[in-house]
Amino acid sequence: MQITGPDQNFINPKKFGDDSVDLLLVVAAALVDIDGRVLLQQRPYDKQMGGLWEFPGGKLIEGESPESALIRELKEELGIDVSTSCLAPFTFASYKYTEFQLLMPVYLCRIWDGLPMAREGQKLKWVLPRNMNELSMPPADHPLVGFLRDFL
Repeated sequence: MQITGPDQNFINPKKFGDDSVDLLLVVAAALVDIDGRVLLQQRPYDKQMGGLWEFPGGKLIEGESPESALIRELKEELGIDVSTSCLAPFTFASYKYTEFQLLMPVYLCRIWDGLPMAREGQKLKWVLPRNMNELSMPPADHPLVGFLRDFL
């Protein structure tokens, strides 16, 4: 593991673990409606893990906080406006894929402005947490389903 910084407390964001795989930092939201359903979106078939259902979110831009990145991604993907004060840190996912190590903070959000719409061609679906296991999801998302089911 490569360490940088004057106090040696920072992990090199490009390499992680003994295998020196790339660390991919993404952020996601569990948007929860009044009925306790969570919004999922289907990955485009022409992308990696195409056809799988996932939580809305995306990659951070250099220098961006996770909250700012999530607010930006939700606007781009769904056309909704979210305030930082409406994002509650919930859990995180860490999963080692063949090509990279994924690290994904997940926030709960119950308040937003606008009606979520698929602005990037993806399909959207509101799903109760107890029914999420019926959908094909990326491996990193599987543990999140249990957390949501127990919490909501």
